[in-house]
Amino acid sequence: MKHRLLVLNVVGLTPDLLKYTPRIGDVAKTGFSAPMDAICPAVTCSAQSTMLTGKMPSEHGVVGNGWYFRDLAEVLFWRQPNQIVKADKVWHSGKRRFGDGFTTAKMFWWYNMYADVEFGATPRPIYPADGRKILGIRTDPANFKETLEEQLGPFPFFSFWGPTADIKSSEWIAESTRLVIEQQKPQLALCYLPHLDYDLQRYGASAPTTEKACRAIDKVAGELIDYARGQGYQILVVSEYGITDVDQPVHINRALREAGLLKTRLFSTGWEIIDNGACDAFAVSDHQIAHVYVKDPAKIAQVKTLLEGLDGVERVLDETGKAELGLDHERAGELVAIAAPKAWFTYYYWLDEARRPDYANTVDIHRKPGYDPVELFIDPELAAPKLKVAATLVKKMLGMRYYMNVISTDASLVKGSHGRLPERAGDGPVVLSSSKIGACDGMPMTGVHDLILNIIAG
Repeated sequence: MKHRLLVLNVVGLTPDLLKYTPRIGDVAKTGFSAPMDAICPAVTCSAQSTMLTGKMPSEHGVVGNGWYFRDLAEVLFWRQPNQIVKADKVWHSGKRRFGDGFTTAKMFWWYNMYADVEFGATPRPIYPADGRKILGIRTDPANFKETLEEQLGPFPFFSFWGPTADIKSSEWIAESTRLVIEQQKPQLALCYLPHLDYDLQRYGASAPTTEKACRAIDKVAGELIDYARGQGYQILVVSEYGITDVDQPVHINRALREAGLLKTRLFSTGWEIIDNGACDAFAVSDHQIAHVYVKDPAKIAQVKTLLEGLDGVERVLDETGKAELGLDHERAGELVAIAAPKAWFTYYYWLDEARRPDYANTVDIHRKPGYDPVELFIDPELAAPKLKVAATLVKKMLGMRYYMNVISTDASLVKGSHGRLPERAGDGPVVLSSSKIGACDGMPMTGVHDLILNIIAG
């Protein structure tokens, strides 16, 4: 092992945005910079799993940020155990290649739990029996949590996702990565910096706010890069996808419901809950892709025709199409819908707002049967939103159960999305390296795994 390596995952960074990130761009002065080929779906869990295994979703099985678990008849998003990824990861390959002295720190990359790394940290609230949610992180080793919180304070959960998401979470993650480098000197340090995900989804990539967001993450990343280089680390910067402007939410589940294919149950509370196991067809929406699960194979052609007729749907993949894009895995839907360039898929399935479920107006990434970017906004219809949020947080600090129902169901608020393959390389992911090893004009996402090992080998 010749080099130690810091891998920075700057989510949402693209070749076109490098003009706003000069400190990140400086990484390539001694090495190279190149566009990276996106995968489909171009979403966090799939992209990270592809980079860390060198395999496509058809092999590692991570077909999105969430999918339908057929044996449970449940849609589950943002699961955390590393066993979900059905392939060896780069740290397994590192130990085989370099021996047991190869150590890894995995800081906030997804599927962090039980990942067989020496050091790791990930968001992990606990949910007591009384219905509360106690915010916290999980670390490996367990006492690493105390070390981080003693020096950095509690992880800023409300800056990591939701309507108050901002640079503070990326700052905390970068500082925690600096600490693990300082104290442990891992051979490979993986650091996840999510900041560009927020305003680029809120306002779109072409909005005036994009330059400010880029310069903010450039400062955070630049300080960590400078520190790591001073400690003798090579630097590799990657991203998962690019975010592009959208103006058309597509309510794919409502279309399936109106066709009589999606079933719900009405509870005494007045809420309608999707009844996945009873549905003939339903969609698991994930940004600009949607896995569509069809119970009866005889109805697949009918559902495909229906979806192809929806405004905002560009393409519907069957088995042949899924194989073409490396998405043919048993976890995938029988069909996969891909949105048109300016469109994205909501998870909404109710037809009457009076019957929407209680979680619709909350930040609830685990209970919702699809991804919901509207969670990045406080409902503009609320009369005194800051007062309502403050009052609810007081209840939380007092140990009371609380209901943070401040999220809108107006999907038109969202102005940026990702998931489909980009139209242009400038809108896709990017790779920058301080080393000339592996220099190229363009890189497949599957190539990141070997690039990491080759840079470390020197």
